[in-house]
Amino acid sequence: MVPPRTPPRLLPSGDSAITVEFSRKIDDEANRRVLALDRTLAQEPIAGVTETVPTYRSLLVHYDPTEIDFPTLGRKLAQLAERPVSSSERSRLWRVPVAYGGEYGIDLEDVAKTLGTTPEDVVARHIAGDYRVAMLGFTPGWSYLSGLPETLHMPRRQNPRLLTPAGTISVGGVQAGIQCLAGPSGWHLLGCTPVRTYQLHREPTFLLEPGDRVKFYQIDAKTYAEQERAAERGEIIAELVRQI
Repeated sequence: MVPPRTPPRLLPSGDSAITVEFSRKIDDEANRRVLALDRTLAQEPIAGVTETVPTYRSLLVHYDPTEIDFPTLGRKLAQLAERPVSSSERSRLWRVPVAYGGEYGIDLEDVAKTLGTTPEDVVARHIAGDYRVAMLGFTPGWSYLSGLPETLHMPRRQNPRLLTPAGTISVGGVQAGIQCLAGPSGWHLLGCTPVRTYQLHREPTFLLEPGDRVKFYQIDAKTYAEQERAAERGEIIAELVRQI
């Protein structure tokens, strides 16, 4: 017998937003419920809702308090959140190239030492992962991925870097990530991809979407340079394998 799902917590976020929290920890089931509610609100809009922001474990729902109040919206959201989540989540599968180690992934050797293995084994473990885009955030195109193999789980850096390169492929805690733009990070840098998950004047502007799946594969420096030039021209380097 399947145990009943825990109802989400409805938390006020200021005077014009509600956080619908499905879990207090990171897990794919909670994230599926987040994305399902987000899709439902897109398909069946509630008058007064102005924007939704999905995260790993909660959905932030902005609303106009002159059109709908907190109790009324909360009841509607709670009812929608109880709908069954489809077991066959529709998503796309992308193959993303990565140049690992050296100037592309300056933490690869340190990660290998910490895990008591070799850089080649770390790369093999990373490539073997079956990743799922749980959310986008922090900076445009920053893709948070679940599915990091347990053998690569490790604490984040004690001293975050103020600047890490655009395209960084990294791991931190139980997560993997694709960092599109240069910026600060406390994660461990394993490699770099020429893929632009965000490109302002390209269609689509954002390449990956929550619920998409990602597989990484290794490329050499020559291929990276070629693909980087193509990406600068607006080409989509990641390969869309199939619609699941």
